[in-house]
Formats: sequence, structure tokens, C-alpha cells
Amino acid sequence: MTTIIVRNNNVEKAIRSLKRKVQKDGLVKELRDRQYYQKPSEKKRVKNKEKMKKIFLAQKKWDELNGIVIVKGKKVKKL
Repeated sequence: MTTIIVRNNNVEKAIRSLKRKVQKDGLVKELRDRQYYQKPSEKKRVKNKEKMKKIFLAQKKWDELNGIVIVKGKKVKKL
């Protein structure tokens, strides 16, 4: 359970911190996922898509660190 303390009658700041904590806990995402029924195969497809995106971004970051650039669809090392 998340508790928020309102200090100096600053409700706006308390609401912002509540939103931040709820977002960090993943409650908003879970509520959106539960809003409609998703078939197990569709859940698996979405999970794989997220996994592939994570792998792609990690590979892109690794390439940038090692000075590799994509030119005409091929990976080329920078000079």
C-alpha cells in the first residue's frame, strides 16, 4: 500500500508523487492489461515483441559503444 503525506496544504505536489509511485509500481500498466481479455497466444506474442525490442536496443547500444555504424544495410566499423 502506498501512502502519501500532504505537506503545507500542497495537494498538487502530493498528487504528482502519488502518480509517480503508482507508475513505478506498474499498477497503471496492469490495469490497462486487465481492462480487456487477452488470449494466451496474444499475450505470448506481445511478450515476445517486447523481448525483441529489448534485444534490439541492447544491440544498438553495444554497436554504438564499439563504433559500429550501419551503412546500406550492413554493419561497418567506424574509423
